[in-house]
Amino acid sequence: MGGIVSASTAAEDVAPRERTPAFITRNTRLLALSQMFFGTGTQFVFALGPLMVVALTGSPALAGVTVAMQGFSRFIAAYPFGRVTDRYGRKPGLLLGLGIALVGTVLIGLSMNAGSFPAFLASLLVFGVGMNGVQQLRLAAAEMYPPHRRAVIIGYVLTGSLVGVIVSPALVSLAGTLAPALGMDPLAVPWLLVPALILPGMVMITRVRPDPKEIAAHLERYYPGYVPSPVEAAPARAGFGLGDYLAHPQRRLAAVAMFSAQGSMQVAMVTAPLALTHHGAALPAVALAMAIHSAGMFGPSVPMGRLADRIGRRRVLILGTVIEALGALTAASTTDHAAVTAGLFLVGLGWCAANVASTAIVVDSTPNAVRGRAIGMTDSFGAVAGIGFPLAVGPLVEAWGVGATGVLATLMLVPPALLFLRTQALRRPTEEARAA
Repeated sequence: MGGIVSASTAAEDVAPRERTPAFITRNTRLLALSQMFFGTGTQFVFALGPLMVVALTGSPALAGVTVAMQGFSRFIAAYPFGRVTDRYGRKPGLLLGLGIALVGTVLIGLSMNAGSFPAFLASLLVFGVGMNGVQQLRLAAAEMYPPHRRAVIIGYVLTGSLVGVIVSPALVSLAGTLAPALGMDPLAVPWLLVPALILPGMVMITRVRPDPKEIAAHLERYYPGYVPSPVEAAPARAGFGLGDYLAHPQRRLAAVAMFSAQGSMQVAMVTAPLALTHHGAALPAVALAMAIHSAGMFGPSVPMGRLADRIGRRRVLILGTVIEALGALTAASTTDHAAVTAGLFLVGLGWCAANVASTAIVVDSTPNAVRGRAIGMTDSFGAVAGIGFPLAVGPLVEAWGVGATGVLATLMLVPPALLFLRTQALRRPTEEARAA
């Protein structure tokens, strides 16, 4: 590679002359493959969770509790898992999360079959803690690459979740066939099938070598001519707390964007299964609609990543906010199955833009030694929105109808819009790297 390439060099000037080491390419593929295997269980939380609550309690008033538990588990797990991956490496943290999730999915199936709502909630918490620890995977992939390629690499890995999207409706149908023969609840059996998908994902993680955290600490060794930015080269710190995180304006933007995007999406995801079943949709049809929503969450990850690397993280965040607001209103303001599904897809697409861009922002603006905690804190902001707002869905539906949830989901996107207006400057990725 001729000349010196810094973190602030334009992507179009670097990419044609840059070669990715073969072992980094291999690691990236393994991480993407692992994502393919263990994403199915998360789909069940949203597609089946509200229906399981209604079956166990006999009322839709607590329908949002499963999504809220997912948010709560992320809140309590994200930062601690970040500490684990910062201290011991990304692989140990990912394997720990998957092991906990495997236990949780079995417990969910057993508690549902036993008809115990308290046991179901406890099991859901265990599963959520494990799966939210696995959110560090996108960091593991991104930090093996220079800044101008990170967003698209995040996109590649997240696209692996599409397999879970495709598999989940098929697994629900298979469970419906197996349930009578097994004498079990049809809503319990899908969870008992998930470990068969988690175990191969764990095998993929064990084959990643060396640990991505080690690669990130010495990128200049693997990309000749690359010069780390001052942020990346900063020495390790003893601690990294909320004040440290919020001290950087780009991380503040990422936090607000994920808070709003996650809250709005989860309101829509709780509402949709209730609306669809209320209007006569069968269980496989509900699972299909949620799968299409998840396709919007992960399918466009690579194009969104390319866009974020090319035109800037902030522009992609703004695009995602607009798309998600439009989708939330559409999903909640109609009773037509196709229209609800289309709105859900747009909600997922907007969230996809926010997730990819905000993750890239945090990786770009955080020293190597504390990135796990920074990603964990970003996820925690999203989790805060995911705890309270889904719980409001049941009372809102009972008091004012499904349309009220669309208003709530749209209002959730006002804070990032105000922050975008306040910052105004829309800079290219090269300028964002200089600011970092």
